[in-house]
Amino acid sequence: MKFRLFALSFCILYTVGLLPRELPDFSELVTKVSNAVVNVSIVYHNKKDKERDVPPDFPFPEDSPWSDFFRKFFGEHERPWAPFDTRSVGTGFIVSKDGYVITNAHVVKGADEILVRLSDRRELAAEIIGVDVQSDVALLKVEGKGLPVVEIGSSQALKPGQWVIAIGSPFGFEHSVTAGIVSAVGRTLPSENYVSFIQTDVAVNPGNSGGPLINMDGKVVGINSHIYSRTGGFMGLSFSIPVELAIHVTDQLRTKGSVSRGWLGIYIQEITRELSESLGMEKPQGALISSILPDSPAQKSGIRVGDVVLRFNNQLVRSVGNLPPLVGRAEPGKTVPIIVLRDGERITVPVTVGELPDQEKKPPAKKHKTEDASQVDVELLGLTLRELTEKEREQRASDQGGLAVDQVEADSPAYIAGIRKGDVLLMINNRKFEDLESFMALVEKLPKEQFVTVLIM
Repeated sequence: MKFRLFALSFCILYTVGLLPRELPDFSELVTKVSNAVVNVSIVYHNKKDKERDVPPDFPFPEDSPWSDFFRKFFGEHERPWAPFDTRSVGTGFIVSKDGYVITNAHVVKGADEILVRLSDRRELAAEIIGVDVQSDVALLKVEGKGLPVVEIGSSQALKPGQWVIAIGSPFGFEHSVTAGIVSAVGRTLPSENYVSFIQTDVAVNPGNSGGPLINMDGKVVGINSHIYSRTGGFMGLSFSIPVELAIHVTDQLRTKGSVSRGWLGIYIQEITRELSESLGMEKPQGALISSILPDSPAQKSGIRVGDVVLRFNNQLVRSVGNLPPLVGRAEPGKTVPIIVLRDGERITVPVTVGELPDQEKKPPAKKHKTEDASQVDVELLGLTLRELTEKEREQRASDQGGLAVDQVEADSPAYIAGIRKGDVLLMINNRKFEDLESFMALVEKLPKEQFVTVLIM
């Protein structure tokens, strides 16, 4: 009898353990936040597109998913001229009781008038305080006192799988609420150098752009900005700007009308498995420095081409996409430590961060007397190389030297690695060379059956 009772009790406990958990109720969060979420209506007066600041064409074919991936919710197509005013709709949220509103830069781009509609149906004319295209953040101002405001949270604690909600005006349906989970954090998208996005599966559509992403504490952790779509509608992938970055940008826009970003003056590339092996790394991580601009903060600090940045200002650099946002948020003029991997050793290099210039000027070309076009076949790599002519050096506006690739054998190590005719070899195994003779001397010392790094232009 005891045995039967024990078995029965066990079955009951086991069955209860399999009951599904109750899904969260977001109604209290929506009530707490929605009053501070606003509809942003943009008016374009009757004038031709060429007089507006329309965005450039995307460098992807129309049938490529990447073309839709980068299209913003508004402004992705040139607006056809029409003999009447046109409107578009976005979302924003109030961050101060005296009327400062945050939204996306692409929402208000080219606007002639901006109207902000509050949850109580009031419409207020808005002024653009500042726009930062690189982060896609804009700061607006409406006249008001005692306005409802959102509570700013932190995106740093977000983890994949956590619940979040979005409030916005998809297709003009104001104060629509959608929910989902965080899919990933720290997402870096091509052509977006200074933002590490929060990826979610929260349903967002045209009109949600600029609206808040809210955590379960009712705090704003991001701004809904991008979608990935083959059709223009939601397909389960949406991307939000971390709120810390947005506040950092809007604070500068409010105080000085523009945004200053840190700058090192380097070009970087991803660490692949092959590169990590050639560099003696246990796993691919960090950002490989492939080029350094003259007179840049990086050059003055002693950072070298071939260094791998592992940490910037005591923050881990997991991949190449992590570094630009970290540098961009650094204060110009501040000296920060950078940990790099050089020749198998970790070295700490102090760097005084510069300010990102509006346009990076190319260094002047240096004259070279040689017209040497002698060639050499490198059978080990499957290459035919020659020295650069004076004209080629001037065309490239570079004093880095290098050897030109004249031929690449099919299925050779060089071809498989991606080297092609017309490339210029600058370094091999993190070593520079002056001419064909010094290059061949380095090749003879290369380790057999191992990956080696080759820097090319």
